[in-house]
Order: sequence, then structure tokens, then C-alpha cells
Amino acid sequence: MDPQDAVDIGREALLIATLVAAPVLLTGMAVGLIIGLIQALTQIQEQTVAFVPKLVAMALALAFAMPWILSRLVDYADGLITNIPNTL
Repeated sequence: MDPQDAVDIGREALLIATLVAAPVLLTGMAVGLIIGLIQALTQIQEQTVAFVPKLVAMALALAFAMPWILSRLVDYADGLITNIPNTL
């Protein structure tokens, strides 16, 4: 295994991690932005008001995206394990 193979594996792992985390993080960011705008318009500056909707939205996004996330992780792990003889 040469250094370029290790760099490629690390880069692919970071890409998969970013793709897997994106649905939940983007949902949390969008809901946080919407709640922040509503709080700014109504001048309610309570931190706990934003927490519960973000938590619920992120849990729903995780439940909705879980099949896709698991398939991406299984495909990555399968490809990584399958290519062990080729990289050694």
C-alpha cells in the first residue's frame, strides 16, 4: 500500500462522513434559521423555544434518511473490505 492509497481511503471516508451527516445537520440549520427569524420578529428571546423544534426536526430527518445513510455506510464498508487484497 502506497501513501496515495491511504490518502484516497481517508478522503473517501471524509466524503462519506460529510454525506451521511448532511441531512440531519442541514435540517437542524434550516429549522434553527426559521425559529431564529420567528424569535426576532416576535422579540421572544428564550433559548429553550428553539431547542425542542430543532430536536424534533433532526430526529425526524434522521428517521427519514436512515435507510439511505445505512446503505451508503454498508456500500462504503463493503467496498473497503473487498479491496483489502488489492491494496496490500
